[in-house]
Amino acid sequence: MSFVLKAAVGEPAQRASNPAVVDTVAAVIADVRANGDDAVRKYSEKFDGWSPESFRLSEDQVAEIVKSVPETVLDDLRFAQRQIRNFAQAQRDSIQDIEVETLPGVFLGHRNVPIDAAAAYVPGGRYPLTASAHMTVLTAKVAGVERVAATTPPNAGEAPPISVAAMHLAGADEIFVLGGVQAIAALALGTDTIDPVSILTGPGNAFVAEAKRQLFGEVGIDLFAGPTETLIVADDHADPFTIAVDLLSQAEHGPDSPCVLITTSEAVGRATLDHIEALLPGLVTNAIAGPAWRDHGQVHIVDTLAEAYTLADKFASEHVQILTEDPRQALTSMRNYGALFLGEGTCVPYGDKLIGTNHVLPTLGAANYTGGLWVGKFLKTLTYQEVRNLDTSAQLGEICGRVSRLEKFEGHARSGDLRAAKFGNAPLAWGDIPTRVTSDR
Repeated sequence: MSFVLKAAVGEPAQRASNPAVVDTVAAVIADVRANGDDAVRKYSEKFDGWSPESFRLSEDQVAEIVKSVPETVLDDLRFAQRQIRNFAQAQRDSIQDIEVETLPGVFLGHRNVPIDAAAAYVPGGRYPLTASAHMTVLTAKVAGVERVAATTPPNAGEAPPISVAAMHLAGADEIFVLGGVQAIAALALGTDTIDPVSILTGPGNAFVAEAKRQLFGEVGIDLFAGPTETLIVADDHADPFTIAVDLLSQAEHGPDSPCVLITTSEAVGRATLDHIEALLPGLVTNAIAGPAWRDHGQVHIVDTLAEAYTLADKFASEHVQILTEDPRQALTSMRNYGALFLGEGTCVPYGDKLIGTNHVLPTLGAANYTGGLWVGKFLKTLTYQEVRNLDTSAQLGEICGRVSRLEKFEGHARSGDLRAAKFGNAPLAWGDIPTRVTSDR
C-alpha cells in the first residue's frame, strides 16, 4: 500500500518571480539600456561596493591572480575540466551536418554553426561556484564559440582568485569581475566597453535569474533557473545512511531545495529519516539544509519499482539518483529528469563538480520538455535547400501554386507559377515572362 511517510510543509517554488524582484530587475535593465557603462558602474558600487578602473581583467591581472592560486587547487580544476571537456567533445562529435537528396536534383541539408558570442555567469560571494565556469565556458568553447565572456562578482572588494583561475583555465576569452543584474544586462545589451553576446548562461541568485528571463528574446538563455532539486529512487537493497547523506548533500544548496525519497521499503524510509535527524546537527550548512529538509523534504513509500519510476517521472526532478539492485532499469523506465545518477558508486555531487556531464539542468518541472545545458545549446542548426533539377523545380512550382492559393497567398503562388512556366510547360495565367536582360556592367 503506497503512502507518504514525510510530506513537504513549505510552499513549493513558483515559476513566477517575486514582483519586487521583477520591478528591481526591470529598472536596472532599463537604466543600463539607456546609460550603459555609467549605469553599470552605479549599480556595481551600490550592490557590491566595487568600482575598479576596468571591470574586465587584463591578461597580466589574470596571470597574476592565477599565479596566487595553490598548484594543488589548479591541478584539481584541470582534472575536473578534462572530464567535462572529454564528454563535451564526445557530444560535439556526435552532432553531424547532413545533406540528403529527397527528389531528383533536390538537396536539403543542415549545418551546425556555433553561436558567435556567449556569456558565462559564475556565481561568487561566500560560495564561489567554480564548477559553473567548467560547465559554461568550457562547453561553449568545445562547441566552437569564438568569444566567451565570463563574469563573476567581486568577493569582499577583490577578484575571487579561484573563480578567475577556473574561468581562465576553461578558456574564457574575456574575464570580468562584475556581478548581479548589471553584469547580465551589460553583456546582453552591450555598452561602450562591453560587447554584447548572443546567449546568457550560468546560474545565479533570484535577481540574476529574473534578469535572464526578462532579456530572453533579445538574447538566448540556457534555462530558466529554480532551486536545486534532488530525488532518490531506492529499493530494499539501498543503504539508508547513504540515502540520508546524499539527500542532505543537495539540501545545502538552499532552504527551498526539494529533497525527495521514493522507496519500496518502509524500513529504508524510516531508517533514512532517523539518519537525517542524526546528521543534520553536525552539518556545517545545517542553517540551510535543515530548513530545506524540514519544509521541502519528502519520503514516499510505494509497492513496486514500477510505481516508483512513475511517481518519479511526475516530479520531473533536476537530479534523480537510482539506488536499486538494477539501477540501469531507470534508463528505460524513466523519461522526465535533468540527469540520472545510477548506483551507489555515483552521487549527485560528482555531476555537480567534476564527473563530466553538465550541471546546468532543468528545474521546476522543465524536465518534462527539455534537457540540460550541453554543446548543442551553443550551436544553431541551420537548414538549406537547393533544387538543381529544373524539371523537378517545375513540378514543385505547380504544386506550390495550388497549395499557396488554398491559403490565399497569391504572391507565394506566383513564385511557384513562375518556375512551373520557366522550367516546364505550365502556362503563366497572370502575365508574360520578360526576355532575359544581360547587363554590360
